[in-house]
Amino acid sequence: MTEAAREWAKRVGTVGVWTHDVERMSAAGARDYVDAIESLGFAALWIPESLGSKEAFAHASLLLGASQKLVIATGIANIWARDPVAMANGARTLVDAYPDRFLLGLGVSHAPTVQTRGQSYARPLEYMRRYLDAMDAAPYVGPKVEVPRVLAALGPQMLRLSAERTLGAHSYFVPVEHTVVARKELGLGPLLAVEQAAVLSDEPVAARATARRHMKRYLELDNYVNNLRRLGWTDADLAEGGSDKLVDAIVAWGGTGAIQSRIEEHRKRGADHVCLQMLRADLKGSPTADLERIAKAVF
Repeated sequence: MTEAAREWAKRVGTVGVWTHDVERMSAAGARDYVDAIESLGFAALWIPESLGSKEAFAHASLLLGASQKLVIATGIANIWARDPVAMANGARTLVDAYPDRFLLGLGVSHAPTVQTRGQSYARPLEYMRRYLDAMDAAPYVGPKVEVPRVLAALGPQMLRLSAERTLGAHSYFVPVEHTVVARKELGLGPLLAVEQAAVLSDEPVAARATARRHMKRYLELDNYVNNLRRLGWTDADLAEGGSDKLVDAIVAWGGTGAIQSRIEEHRKRGADHVCLQMLRADLKGSPTADLERIAKAVF
């Protein structure tokens, strides 16, 4: 699997885009968006699946059909949203239709989301193991294809599972010190794709306000909070929207040089690919303007 992981590392490139923006767009708007992303030089676009999101496979199909070479990666497809056969065969359908352009990121999501779906969030690591087994055994009458997949992984056990059973890991809402931990657990071969949120602003108060608006929902979820505690962050850091130190660690802010520097910090610590999530103070502003500025700096 190491050879395939290295091929995918080349395929997605060093910097991609992670966004909620495309979820809110019409189909026509999404087509224009991926055309813009591709023209800027980004090789990969990561799309989420949360409550209220567009369904991951239908959404990926729309975006793949609207682009020429862009890799569409799910960040992540929720394993509680569909059974293993549906997950495996949805991915097989896209891999067959768009060879080397669909990367299945899957994960255990979070207890509140799963409970809202009417399910019980219990023993997520064990559930993921069984889920992967069932995916591998899923019957399929279409052409035989291998599904490239990565796991959303923060803790050491899920990181090790991602190395054992998939191409690697996708980490989210992490400071650069987590990238060191992730690479150590994965080993040298597997793919490591790290999400990094960023604000293009040199004004500390405004930049941190935008960052805290983004961080609020994640600081209410145990998986992210527990991961930060494992890294040594304290209750004081986690309270009231996050200390300035934590905000600055989770969200890079400043000019293009500061954001490029954060990307390089992840790369030096073992990330193959950084999924850049640009945050805007004005949510009604252009979803590509900041990416245009970043692209000029990183490509």
